[in-house]
Amino acid sequence: MPQLLLKGNPIGLFKGVLFDKDGTISNSEEHLKSLAKLRIEVAKNLFKARTSKEKDIILLQKLLAKAYGINSKGINPTGTIAIGSKSQNLISTATVFTLIGEGWPKAWELANETFRKVDIIDNQNSSIFSKRSLLPGILKLLKSLQASGIICGVISNDTHSGIQKFLSSNDLESYFSASWSADNQPTKPNPIAVKELCKRLRLVPTECALIGDADSDLLMAKQAGIGLSLGYIAGWSNPPQLTEHQQLIYHWDELSVEKKPKVLSDIGAK
Repeated sequence: MPQLLLKGNPIGLFKGVLFDKDGTISNSEEHLKSLAKLRIEVAKNLFKARTSKEKDIILLQKLLAKAYGINSKGINPTGTIAIGSKSQNLISTATVFTLIGEGWPKAWELANETFRKVDIIDNQNSSIFSKRSLLPGILKLLKSLQASGIICGVISNDTHSGIQKFLSSNDLESYFSASWSADNQPTKPNPIAVKELCKRLRLVPTECALIGDADSDLLMAKQAGIGLSLGYIAGWSNPPQLTEHQQLIYHWDELSVEKKPKVLSDIGAK
């Protein structure tokens, strides 16, 4: 079984590695920031048609930015736009509308209309958001994992089509054998999501390592019985403060794989 190495030190023998996507494989910050700002702008315009109170419009902008996790320094890696699914962001948006006085039926309608309009804009002009490129060093790692026979999967709160679009646009389809998306049930961070992805990979959780950039991912891994949980913190301008990891990765170059681990007899046992 291949050996994973962190900074050259053995950290375990594994048959599979499960990766989070945004902020772990994907350099998603600029894309998500643009998406959040467009949703805020569209929501503001919809709300303007219902009120002439400038203070309520300003409050809506501030509350949506806070809910999504957008600030002057970039994106809060624990905010809903960074780690939440589209449906979770939709609920956050509707909740903000209730905080400025809308009843839930109207708040839900406004939130859905906001997301619908943003989706139309995105589909009409796919270049409005920057391409989600790969984080430095990840392609080299994926190639070495594939060469060693380690099976890789993606577990994300993005939609299935979003995951596939990202993989295809970066020529990564051949490196991942399966994925688990926001379209699957249950979604992460339910530990059953990890177990079901492992089944798709024909592995058991103890044979796998999971790498993510959020404590919710790492706690999920622990609850699912994953063999090793690794936190990755280099995907955001504001690095996430993680506490649930077993090991921490600061750059993908720190992680490597040894196809045939050395045994005691190989190193001259006395």
